[in-house]
Amino acid sequence: MIYCCYFLIGLLIIRLLVAFVNYLSFAYLPKASQLVIAPSVSVLIPARNEEENIGTVLEQLSTFEYSGLEIIVYNDHSTDKTESIIQHWATLNPTIKLLNGGVLPQGWLGKNHACHQLAQAATGEILLFLDADVSVKKDIIERSIHHLQQYELHLLSIFPKQILKSFGEKISVPLMNWVLLSILPLFLVRKSKSKIFSAANGQFMMFKADTYKALWPHEKCKSHIVEDIAIIRLFKQKRLASDTRLGDNDISCRMYVGLEDAIEGFMKNIFQFFGNSIVITISFGILTTIAPFVVFFYMGLWWLIAYLAGIICIRFFVVLASQQSVVQNLLLTLPQHIVFLLIIVKGLINNKQKKLIWKDRNILQDL
Repeated sequence: MIYCCYFLIGLLIIRLLVAFVNYLSFAYLPKASQLVIAPSVSVLIPARNEEENIGTVLEQLSTFEYSGLEIIVYNDHSTDKTESIIQHWATLNPTIKLLNGGVLPQGWLGKNHACHQLAQAATGEILLFLDADVSVKKDIIERSIHHLQQYELHLLSIFPKQILKSFGEKISVPLMNWVLLSILPLFLVRKSKSKIFSAANGQFMMFKADTYKALWPHEKCKSHIVEDIAIIRLFKQKRLASDTRLGDNDISCRMYVGLEDAIEGFMKNIFQFFGNSIVITISFGILTTIAPFVVFFYMGLWWLIAYLAGIICIRFFVVLASQQSVVQNLLLTLPQHIVFLLIIVKGLINNKQKKLIWKDRNILQDL
């Protein structure tokens, strides 16, 4: 059993090193600089029942002074005031266009189909897919294009800085970066050709239009629940340079509203975080839960203290890289871990029942 303890400690050290590297790498976009070439940009926003958010992001985009900017919003059969809000902003800003959705074809998921339709309507040299709940500041386009050009990228994705308001969000949303930044060195997304090092966030995905329209990735990944990861793996398979960065104050998002919303959202993604392997996901959940008890039982109190210190350090570096509250996240470590286990369990149940409701659609049905 002592070898099991060594394995658990080794796993902790690896995750600690990954978190430390992600913190040191300062994985944000460089500050804005003058673009030598300023390509035309299509900002493409899929929206389904987004009356709480769509007006804010359109107002923000309307303040941008970037020339050659078009904004297209796909209204995906919204039953709230989403369409009227889009129409209001379209009358104020001629660069904003409304595209109403048609019938969702068999075999497609709603967001993937919306993004495909948006791309077909876009005329820009750069395609920027942006979720309706994302908040942006005016430098984000210049900074993103500069990074895209500097490294000759075909795809750039950003994990926005997360805005946490309710207690439920504080014990759930930070789990995304806790997993991501402790198992994946982000710099390897760009530097490694291996699909193992793949991470992307559909809230912000920027493509070279020529590349996108040669591949039509949303069509190729039309039935993927976690299409962002599927797309970046496709790009890596095609040897197309891609990168994923962390967001700062120029791009933020209140991803979910409350605990229930967050759990439902993360259930879609949880297994993809671990290479779409249920076995690895469950193993990670079990090992991170029982490890402190195993170490204490077989190696004693001082080893337990050292192990707990490692857990705290991982959280510390992940939280700093995510620009979140250190004290708050350290105090909420235990409830966050309980929520993590709950997400795994509910994800397994939904997979068995083939039922996962998102945006009033069962996205597991018929897939």
